[in-house]
Formats: sequence, structure tokens, C-alpha cells
Amino acid sequence: MIKKMFLAVITLGMLATSCSNDDDDNNASTELVLNLDGLEALGNDFVYEGWLIVNGAPVSTGTFSSVSFPQTFTVNADNLANASTFVLSIEPAVDTDSAPAATKILAGDFSGNIAAVNSNGIVGDFSSSSGTYILATPTDMDDTNEASGVWFLDNSSGMSAVGLDLPLLSDGWKYEGWAVIDGMPISTGTFSSVSDFDDNATTSMFKGNSGNGPAYPGEDFLQNAPSGLTFPTDLKGSTIVISVEPSPDNSTSPFTLKPLAHMVPTDAMNHTAIVMGTGPVSSISGTVTR
Repeated sequence: MIKKMFLAVITLGMLATSCSNDDDDNNASTELVLNLDGLEALGNDFVYEGWLIVNGAPVSTGTFSSVSFPQTFTVNADNLANASTFVLSIEPAVDTDSAPAATKILAGDFSGNIAAVNSNGIVGDFSSSSGTYILATPTDMDDTNEASGVWFLDNSSGMSAVGLDLPLLSDGWKYEGWAVIDGMPISTGTFSSVSDFDDNATTSMFKGNSGNGPAYPGEDFLQNAPSGLTFPTDLKGSTIVISVEPSPDNSTSPFTLKPLAHMVPTDAMNHTAIVMGTGPVSSISGTVTR
């Protein structure tokens, strides 16, 4: 069944033409019911869109913004009866492309009248994810503010090594690190590779003026603090999070999927490896009923 779902999703991504309107002579309609758990609102610029895979082609079931379920959609009866798979994607609110976007968040094959959908096979399986980080501020020359930076690396062997064990993400997704300081989530940057600089390594407005830090995801919070915060700060007692974000994404908050999280101990030692725990949401799931 997993192989079947992946084949359907690959087909969905490759098709350049939309089948959102059924042109055959049978225009009878019926209802599709979505009952999903774990989705969060996307904001004004993006919407969710459902897709049926009918004979290998994507057929839109409509878009929605509300994450209150169950939700009912009126669809073509023949398409629904012949659908093999349901896929949910994230689309621009103003979308001139009738084909599905790369950012697909849920998928599942129909078994009878129900498709059990989840994010594991289409975004990533985070059940074995783990993480380690240190407190340090390598982007300045001041050794009095080391608790004001977080870097996702493991130096327990005496040398810097990869600190995050995360699966390779599907197209349309990126990882993002966060430090939740006094209840305010502040991004450490987005990244695709756990063994390289994150995307804002050279452009961060928070880092110091003495370099970009080590070639791992991370951030120094040393200057240009957001309103309500003061940098440098002390991350002890704050929560460190790794989230999975749609790409593109213009939200300033972490997305639903947060596979790793950890509250920094108040007695944490600087420059010392700290092990992360399981995050609050590592998968999204639900049912689609026809």
C-alpha cells in the first residue's frame, strides 16, 4: 500500500495539467468528508487544497482555510468512486497554477470508502529523530555571553559533529530551528542539511560581527532584538525547537510539525552537548470518507 501511495504522489507531482473540472457527461455530485487532526491555520497567503488521484491524475476537491473538522466538500461522484488516493497540499491563496504544488502534507490510499491519511510517507517519518545542541556564541569575540546562542552540533567527543538526526524532507519543505524566549519564538534559520550552514548564516541580523559560526544550523542572539526582548540574552530556561516548515513560508511562527523540542536546563553548562527530546507534534493524520 505504501508503494502504491508513493507512485500516486509521484504522478501527482509530475502532471502539468489540471483535472480539477470533470469534462465527461456524468455531472452527478456527492460528498467527501475530511476529518483531520493536527492542522494549523496558514494565514492569509496560503490555503489547503485536497486532491483525488483518479486514473493517475489529480482532481481538486477544493480549497479551505479553516482547520475545524469535519468538513464536507461536494465533488463529482464518478471521480470520487474511482479515486485511489487522497492528497492534501498547501497552495498560494492566489494561485494561477492549476497543478498541485510541491508542498504536500497528507496522503493515503482509499480502502473501501475510507482513506487513512498521514504526513509520515509524504513529508517525512520523524519517529526516529534525535537532536543535540550546545550553548555558545561563536560569531563574536566576547566570552561573557555564551548562553545567548544555540548551535545544533554535538561536541561530546571533543570535536564538532552533526547534532541532528533527521530524515531528508520531501520537496516543498525545510527544517527551521527556534528559540522560544519569554514565550516569543525566534527563528535560528531554515535549513535542508544538518551538516552545513543554515540559509541565513551570512545574513542573520542577530549574529555577531566576527564571523558566521560553525557549518551547522544555529544562531547567536547578540543584537537587533525584536521588540520586547533584549540581546544578548540567556537561553537557559527557554525552549529550543526544530520544526518542519512549508517552503515558501512567510509565517513568523513555527508550523504544526515540531519533531524535536527541549527546555534548556537552568543549570546548563555552556559549550556542553545537550540532548533534545521528542517534540509535541511529529505527524499529522486523519480520515477521508466518501
